[in-house]
Amino acid sequence: MHKIFITGGTGCIGSVTVYKLLQSKEVDKIVIATRSNNRNPLKLWLGEDLDPRLEFVTLDVSNYAEIERVLLEVNPTHIIHLGAYQSPDCSRDHIGGMEINIGGTMALFDAAEKLQNLQRFVFASSAAVYGMRSLYSQEIIPEDVPLAPPNHYGIWKLAGEHLARLFYDNTHVPTICLRINTTYGKGRDKGKTSAPTNALKAIAMGAFKGKSIAFEMPYQGRENYHFVEDVGDQFAAVTLQSYKGFGAFNIQGETIPINSFLELIKHEATALDMGDFVDLSIMENAPPNLFICDLDHSKIAGTFKDLPRTDISQGIRKSILEFKNMAEKGTLEYSKPAS
Repeated sequence: MHKIFITGGTGCIGSVTVYKLLQSKEVDKIVIATRSNNRNPLKLWLGEDLDPRLEFVTLDVSNYAEIERVLLEVNPTHIIHLGAYQSPDCSRDHIGGMEINIGGTMALFDAAEKLQNLQRFVFASSAAVYGMRSLYSQEIIPEDVPLAPPNHYGIWKLAGEHLARLFYDNTHVPTICLRINTTYGKGRDKGKTSAPTNALKAIAMGAFKGKSIAFEMPYQGRENYHFVEDVGDQFAAVTLQSYKGFGAFNIQGETIPINSFLELIKHEATALDMGDFVDLSIMENAPPNLFICDLDHSKIAGTFKDLPRTDISQGIRKSILEFKNMAEKGTLEYSKPAS
């Protein structure tokens, strides 16, 4: 039986990953390390009565000594490291981002080297480790191209991948880095690429209030999209399925122009009788999307089994309906995207 230790387990991706992990009979306990006691993101997936296999510990990943104490006490068989400063936070606070995204990650790997029963370490990386799209001539971009992160967040994530490789070299514990791009859907509320999700929320909130809410995308170009449940499924799969060695993987997704994503939102909202509440556009003179697109996901699909890949239209429809239901219950939180 597996005892899983997860940082960032009450965030957007952490919560859906916990939800997916709990569907496995192999999981005996999940210890969630979190800085706050806010469990609302988990309740979006699990309901008010949280699963008894969950255990919570308060942990600030910038407290390096406490990381080692907690991890040795828990003694997990699997670790998923999702806790991190997001891109806008790293842009505003370079030192703070470094202390958490590099220092905290390094402390976690160092402590994990002392564990006797560890079978797997999964590190949440990012497509921000790549350079700008113009750097690459390939039509589809694999994992092994030259990496040139365009911002501090990407630099910290690339450093995390190097620490993950070093951890594997020192321990031979199977270690996986998952490169996440734009995740949309239920639970997404922070980060620069939360904009597509906020566009969906604007329609749901407008339909609930009976008045459209104008929303402008803060960037333009093309974007690589992942439906939130697919991301949770992929984190659960790479944690639990058989794997040996070290590897970095692009998460499965689909790249389309941002204009096309907005058109799909309009189409699905109209089919749901919410077309009158669509008021979406791209901000005038919006900067280009900073993060890479056109990513090749054949490596992860060929390594792990039965990974779902939700069609964008289906993911949009499902998200609008869920947000409309949340608006009616008074639980939908809508805010402008971070810059």
